[in-house]
Amino acid sequence: MNQLADALDAAGFTSEDVTKLKQSDLQKILDILHDRAEIKTIEHLIDCDTQPFVPENWKVEEHRKGGQWKFDPQKISLYLSKKQNKGMICGNDLRQELADKPVLNANVLDYLLVRVTLIPKEWKDKYVFFWGTIYRDADGGLCVRCLHWGGSQWGWDYNWLDGSFNSNNPAALAS
Repeated sequence: MNQLADALDAAGFTSEDVTKLKQSDLQKILDILHDRAEIKTIEHLIDCDTQPFVPENWKVEEHRKGGQWKFDPQKISLYLSKKQNKGMICGNDLRQELADKPVLNANVLDYLLVRVTLIPKEWKDKYVFFWGTIYRDADGGLCVRCLHWGGSQWGWDYNWLDGSFNSNNPAALAS
């Protein structure tokens, strides 16, 4: 049993993972070990062409379609402009800087909110923005949504394009 505990620890299991393991059907794991079953990786395809979630009284101003995008956290890079690294940049200026970059749209944000275990842990201290979808809020201001950790759960927030974006506000890019 100590060997199992050491192996789970070495593999990066958390106490929450071990609890889930205890609550799972251990017979299925035994079947895998004895070649009676196999593990199949789930392929997460996100339809980046569909209409994104639109908050009440908002409108979609711009939505860059991206086809069927296969989620892979290794294929997402977090982009910061030089101005963000030195301090802040106005959202409208950052939007222009991102115009020719492969920004991810809000469909990816919403997909991750439903499947929070897919969100990279290193995003917890950031507000990750999805510039592929620009909204117009109820007051007429342009804004972009982001994914953030609220201390106990993941959620979405937004910032106006007239506002400032700092080094804690990267753009999610497909790489």
